[in-house]
Amino acid sequence: MTLLDITPRTAPSGRLDGLPVAIVGAGPVGLAAAAHLVERGIDFVIYERGESIADAVRSWGHTRLFSPWEHLIDDVAARLLAQTDWQAPAAGVAPSGAELVRDYLAPLAAHPAMAPHIVLGTRVTAITREGMDRTRTAGRSQAPFLARTSGPDGVSEHAARAVIDASGTWANPGRLGSHGLDPLGFEAVADRVTPALPDVLGADRARFAGRHTTVVGAGHSAANPLIALATLAQLEPGTRATWLIRNAKAARVSTAEDELEGRGKLGSRLEALIASGRIAVVDSFEIARLEPAGDGVRIHGRRGDGMQTHETDLIVNATGFRPDLDMLRELRLGLDEIVEAPRRLAPLIDPNLHSCGTVEPHGYRELAHPESGFFIVGMKSYGRAPTFLLKTGYEQVRSVVAWLAGDAEAAGRVELVLPATGVCSTDAGGCCA
Repeated sequence: MTLLDITPRTAPSGRLDGLPVAIVGAGPVGLAAAAHLVERGIDFVIYERGESIADAVRSWGHTRLFSPWEHLIDDVAARLLAQTDWQAPAAGVAPSGAELVRDYLAPLAAHPAMAPHIVLGTRVTAITREGMDRTRTAGRSQAPFLARTSGPDGVSEHAARAVIDASGTWANPGRLGSHGLDPLGFEAVADRVTPALPDVLGADRARFAGRHTTVVGAGHSAANPLIALATLAQLEPGTRATWLIRNAKAARVSTAEDELEGRGKLGSRLEALIASGRIAVVDSFEIARLEPAGDGVRIHGRRGDGMQTHETDLIVNATGFRPDLDMLRELRLGLDEIVEAPRRLAPLIDPNLHSCGTVEPHGYRELAHPESGFFIVGMKSYGRAPTFLLKTGYEQVRSVVAWLAGDAEAAGRVELVLPATGVCSTDAGGCCA
């Protein structure tokens, strides 16, 4: 596909040139963006809401990624790390989230060219233009961005020449209701609802042992806890797992031909557990209302032509994630009305048409918004679409940073080859990686 370059240009401004690029989020893609800025000699600052880098990845650190190490490390970041005593992990091995942090992200963030620019425990609550709301146009491209943050020292504002939003979607899960909202009665049972990817066999084991857990949602963020619960059932009497979905039948998580071996095995294991009866399936169920039932939850919903109830002790919300756009309300965004991705990117990532490996590599053109100098990258750039690989995010930031550096030739060049994978219907808030 050939695209015309209609990316809005930022007008030259001596003041803008003296300001840093603001990066929101110190996860894999945010840190990769910073590494590219380092290599090009552009000042930057990273705001991370967590008390440590890659806070979201640490939340699912017990979960093993599908991709091997060679698909998880950005090339420029590797060059930076090569200046230190860092040892590259062995190729062909798929790490856990915790290993990704320990063996790659933490050393990268600790690099002397990176560490002084990372601000932890600081949440970006709003981004705007200095002295301008979204309705003002005159001089807009020459006005610095203004990032309002909330951190240990209170609320403050910081000017930036450009903004790269790599904040991800982990903190904004999908809703249990089939209408996209929390079901009626959710607040009364919220303490019995667990976010996606709990550590069933580790830190969270006591919560699930001997209890009936219903996993709501499809894809890999449902498959992982379901398989773990089936394993726990063999170790802890009384443990049961049910998979509740709104589709007429469970979609295949992956195929045996999937070039990402870990993802292919996950799908096969899940199908075998369902076939053996170790995981029960309730299909065609659209949740409408929740209510307490003793220490558990009674789920009311429509199934077929009538209403049904389903009782469980715990619910795991594996319904996917969505981008948090509240902090961007004063910016001029160009988002697709359905998946909430940049309009030029949305047709390329339609989950009905594409898997991780069939999404075309893309860069600054597809990620551009009417707001010159602002880019959403990483998982958040995919909006509600689930077909994201870390390698894709690394290519995004390579192109975006090249554009910010004025290197149009490099920005428009494609430097990514993805594995041709099987169907990737994951709804994990991290990525298909």
